[in-house]
Amino acid sequence: MSQRLDYNQIAPAGIKAIGTVYGYVTQSGLAPVLVDLVYLRVSQINNCAYCLDMHTRDLLKKGQAVEKLALLQAWREAGALFDERERAALAWAESVTRVAETGVPDGDYDAARAVFDERELVDLTIAIGLMNVYNRMAISFRNTPQAVVAG
Repeated sequence: MSQRLDYNQIAPAGIKAIGTVYGYVTQSGLAPVLVDLVYLRVSQINNCAYCLDMHTRDLLKKGQAVEKLALLQAWREAGALFDERERAALAWAESVTRVAETGVPDGDYDAARAVFDERELVDLTIAIGLMNVYNRMAISFRNTPQAVVAG
């Protein structure tokens, strides 16, 4: 699979705007590992190899155990490996990412609000939407994962 085009070169202002949202998320106060877990889970749902590679590497650099990353896709069965906020964020990420299927029901919202205040939930939803944008860009234009380039 080869890259179709380099959107960074073609639309730098647009990519910069997306980067501004990324900057907002990084300063939002949400725990960086929590955000990266959400980014990785959204990327799993969307099957984005480029982002899967990137966020796995990011989480490993932040000291996350490979076992936790290996079980992320089955986080509901992973017991105490994921804390309460991580489980709530992952459930919210799944519901929001699959919005066409889920409609993001009240039960999902109520579960997220039980552990996130209003601002945190808005910021988390921005992060989820952002990763969905990045996934769609990387998949559509065939960004090559670092593991493939290095391989």
